[in-house]
Amino acid sequence: MNVSNKGNKNPVSHFILMGFPSSPQIQLLYFGVFSATYTLTLMGNTAIACAVWADRRLHTPMYIFLGNFSLLEICYVTTTIPNMLANFLSTTKSISFVSCFAQFYFFFSFGCDEGFYLCIMAFDRYLAICRPLHYPRIMTRQLCTGLVIFGWSIGFILFITPVVLISHLPYCGPNVINHFVCDPVPLMMLSCSKDTTTQFIYSTFNAFFMIGTFLFILCSYALVILAVLRMPSAASKRKAFSTCASHLAVVSLFYGSIMVMYVSPGSEHPVEVQKMITLFYSVITPLCNPLIYSLRNKEMQAALRKVFGSEILK
Repeated sequence: MNVSNKGNKNPVSHFILMGFPSSPQIQLLYFGVFSATYTLTLMGNTAIACAVWADRRLHTPMYIFLGNFSLLEICYVTTTIPNMLANFLSTTKSISFVSCFAQFYFFFSFGCDEGFYLCIMAFDRYLAICRPLHYPRIMTRQLCTGLVIFGWSIGFILFITPVVLISHLPYCGPNVINHFVCDPVPLMMLSCSKDTTTQFIYSTFNAFFMIGTFLFILCSYALVILAVLRMPSAASKRKAFSTCASHLAVVSLFYGSIMVMYVSPGSEHPVEVQKMITLFYSVITPLCNPLIYSLRNKEMQAALRKVFGSEILK
């Protein structure tokens, strides 16, 4: 991935991430709040990943995918929050050109991976509920492993093109990004020339990714719900709906905010609205996901008690 800016006239060597401009006292308050949020996010997602790894009863495709999704969440928040915390204590708030585009690449690659993992989890639930007799034959160890690898790698492959295209735009100044992350929309706005081709490619890429994965998930769960409604047992219905409800809650949180921001980057969203939406899907959603997945899941609750309860009792 080449993010060199040597070919630009009067190239920008660094950017200024304004974050949330306020007084030093408020910046310290933000630092405390987001430090606590980051710590809780790491603890919650690490707990789920450890529970899946330690409890052999959770060594099934559904929980393997969930454990990997939790690890993805940890990587996802780590691409932005540590730098944001450093900026709360910094007076310069600068980030180098290469570091900015590296953050852009990893942040959106992990975000893209999360979207595909939600598709994989929806596909797994579709097979388990709609094709229960064929499930063991279709969801083999080899397929499960292949889907795990695919889910981790696809974002890094797909996002090479947008990062390279946007990094090769001419940046002559100004270099101030009114955001807390190196987001492609304000980056394209800082370019010396308006490259409609790059904007169109980026917008089309996002539209295909987000609408395509969202429709796949929606269709999968529509078929699941129809299958659940035909189940004769009320207990089976409750269990299936409970599992699907947690998945759909995460899908709604993840896709609801992202679609507003990135399907049409040319649309003018107020800067503060952009920051709040990005904050929601990059910080709040990863914090909520462990609660959503474990709150009504008895198997996960039992595994968490087994793994961490025994440690506390020692």
